[in-house]
Amino acid sequence: MNEAVIVPKRFKREKPADGLDADKRREARHLYWQGWRISSIAEYIDEPRSTVQGWKDVEEWDKAQPVQRVEATLETRLVQLVMKDPKTGTDFKEIDLLGRQIERLARVHKYGATGKEADLNPAIERRNDRPKKKPDRNHFSEEQHEQLLEAFKDSLFDYQKVWFRNSEARTRFILKSRQIGATWYFAREALADAIATGRNQIFLSASKAQAHIFKQYIIAFAKDACGIELSGDPIVLSNGATLYFLGTNALTAQGYHGNVYFDECFWTRKFDELNKVASGMAMHKHWRKTYFSTPSSIQHEAYALWSGARFNRKRPKDERISLDLSHDRLAGGFTGEDKIWRQICTIVDAMRGGCNLFDIDELRLEYSTEEFENLLMCGFLDDSYSSFPLAELQRCMVDSWEVWDDVKPFSLRPFGYRPVWVGYDPSLTGDTAGCVVLAPPSTPGGKFRVLERHQFKGNDFEAQAEVIRKITQRFNVVFIGMDTTGLGQGVYQIVQKFFPAVKGYQYNVEIKSRLVLKAQSVIRKGRLEFDAGFTDLAQAFMAIKRVMTASGRQVTYDAGRNEVTGHADLAWACMHAMDNESLDGETSSSKSIMEIS
Repeated sequence: MNEAVIVPKRFKREKPADGLDADKRREARHLYWQGWRISSIAEYIDEPRSTVQGWKDVEEWDKAQPVQRVEATLETRLVQLVMKDPKTGTDFKEIDLLGRQIERLARVHKYGATGKEADLNPAIERRNDRPKKKPDRNHFSEEQHEQLLEAFKDSLFDYQKVWFRNSEARTRFILKSRQIGATWYFAREALADAIATGRNQIFLSASKAQAHIFKQYIIAFAKDACGIELSGDPIVLSNGATLYFLGTNALTAQGYHGNVYFDECFWTRKFDELNKVASGMAMHKHWRKTYFSTPSSIQHEAYALWSGARFNRKRPKDERISLDLSHDRLAGGFTGEDKIWRQICTIVDAMRGGCNLFDIDELRLEYSTEEFENLLMCGFLDDSYSSFPLAELQRCMVDSWEVWDDVKPFSLRPFGYRPVWVGYDPSLTGDTAGCVVLAPPSTPGGKFRVLERHQFKGNDFEAQAEVIRKITQRFNVVFIGMDTTGLGQGVYQIVQKFFPAVKGYQYNVEIKSRLVLKAQSVIRKGRLEFDAGFTDLAQAFMAIKRVMTASGRQVTYDAGRNEVTGHADLAWACMHAMDNESLDGETSSSKSIMEIS
């Protein structure tokens, strides 16, 4: 018991100012709860100490809860004021205050019985009764925006910083190596710009599947950088910026406007038409256009934009320009007379810019000189000598998500239980292996469709065979054709265990010629389709040329000048699968299982 309050002895108790003589027992209890000693209380109210002690013991003053002590005190004071006559203005104010305190104590008692916080604070109940406002969809707070910008800038290599410094250029055109993170970078740049400026961002690709890669990068970036889960297609941010992901459906898009990112434009069919749409979308001066791509053929429509020929076609002779498109001129970026900022970024440039993801010596072994120059050093192909010119291959390139209603890429069985044919081409000395899943024609003379393609690096033939085994679990595979040369023999032996009907090829001039002639026939008749995003498959076909054999007596087909260079694995894998249909268009189920030179 707190006995800090001490009343001097023989202290005379005065009568209350209001003239009311309070009950001594109640007064003694209040004084005790204020901290008075029993002896001091007894002297103050002029009662024997034993009497006050008896009251304390009988009424158990020490066991009273704090709320009870306050209630009793409030009640006494309130009764005194109510009975007082006349009352002053101060008295009325105190009566109102004490009444509100009693109401508050009633809520405390109710809370003790229910445990509901709303019983203590009515504002909570009123707040809970109001309709709850849903959090803004796809919203970034200022703090989250700062987190995203910091993560974006911290992740850049030096060559990507060059792209960022030139992000306000009206038009950018970047010729790039494969696999240096261009799509990944521009997805992040676009999201950061959309949050900061509220500008729309339009991602234009050869197919919806390819455009979806942008979306995956953006969703992953927002989640990893600041925990925001973006949703919707298109994605609409809370500040009004809209992110559109378009394939060939851009040709019918009306009313879109914003910054345009044109991915792999050198591989897009009907580039001039799509470019007109893109230019219309970014016509206002505050919009930006960005073209970026690996090179294809100099005969492609986009080459005229890259070279300045498109600009010159619309100008009189005295206004035409001549651009220096050499790597030395464009390695650091340069704005030409047509106001287009151009840059060439090879794999060597990327490595010098901090990208440590490549082993350049190993890549030189994996690819032929021509392939290395085209895929990694930004060299254009002259496909006039190719067995499969780009102009013919472009007729095969479709937006698979738009035109193939019966294919579900993300399901457990993407093609249901309909039959498919599989082709595999092994790795030779240091290059890559390829595997293609082909949907055969449903009727004689119908179309082949490349549903999937896979590439493998290294000499782990068991892992490659395992991928083929998993394909047989996801698809109804009725035919597998594979080259058994070199590493292919090991893959063939494993595949034969779970698919005994696998067909093996040991290459010679006749077999190669038959495969190419069959593929040429299929492609020229418009019977092959693959997603426009499969640019690596198109590159593989373009790399195949007619060459002379070592003896100089026969013509054969190869992707390089000798047998130790890259060999267009995806194209040969596709041809192995197509070979299940004979040259006359009939399924060759009656052919022998093994063809040996």
